[in-house]
This record gives sequence, C-alpha cells and structure tokens, in this order.
Amino acid sequence: MRATETIEASGNPNITAKNKTTFEITKETHLTKRGDCIIAVNATKGAQDLSDAFKQTATREDAKITLTIETSNHRETATGRGNPQLTLSHPTDLVARKSDHISDRTLMIKADKAAADFPRGLIKELQNPSQKITITLIVET
Repeated sequence: MRATETIEASGNPNITAKNKTTFEITKETHLTKRGDCIIAVNATKGAQDLSDAFKQTATREDAKITLTIETSNHRETATGRGNPQLTLSHPTDLVARKSDHISDRTLMIKADKAAADFPRGLIKELQNPSQKITITLIVET
C-alpha cells in the first residue's frame, strides 16, 4: 500500500528550528520565536486534511512515512514510522517526533530528524516569508 500527499507552505522570519525532538508544519500564519519546532507555516493541510488512503496506510503497524521538504535551493528528507494509534485529526498541525509519543497532531513517530537536524542553509531559506515550500508525504507498507 502507498499513498502520497502534497502540501504547499510558506516561510516565516521567526522560524528558528532549534527543537531537538520534533519538527512541525502548521496551517497557522503567525509564529513566535517560542515555536522552535516549526519549519513551515501557512500550510495547505493539517493532519485532519490528509486523505483517507493516507490515514489508513499510516495507521498500519508496518507503515513507513517519508517527508520531503523542498525550497528554491534545498531538498531534505526525513523518515519515520506510522502507528495504529495515530488519529491524524488535528485541524492545523502535523508533527514528526523522534520519540514514540502520539497525539492528534502526530504525523510520524521515531523520526530520523527533528527541527535542529535540518541544515542551517535550509532554515535560512525557511525564514524568508516569500519562500514557497513544497512538502511531499509518502506512506508505504
């Protein structure tokens, strides 16, 4: 089984990407410096907006989730696992976690990257509010 989602998002000058355990994409348009896990804002989808096919595949025990973030000059990938306990029901947020903690915002657990692990050149681009960001999600079993 395989399902793909594409999300468009924007940068923000307050993106710091210093969090060592998670990274987040949000539909919210505002961001304070306290949101140190956020790497993209103004996203076209939150967890609840993902397709039924994506959700059904992501909630399988053997699900592998890949997230690719692309800007003008960078392309980075993070991978993690799905889980039967994922609800993918949050209206605005998608969170990748290095841990196995699950909430309604959780997109994947046991991720191989947190916000602090993304290259600083990419983060510099993500701080530009006119930067267009394309995020591709692939889940497969």
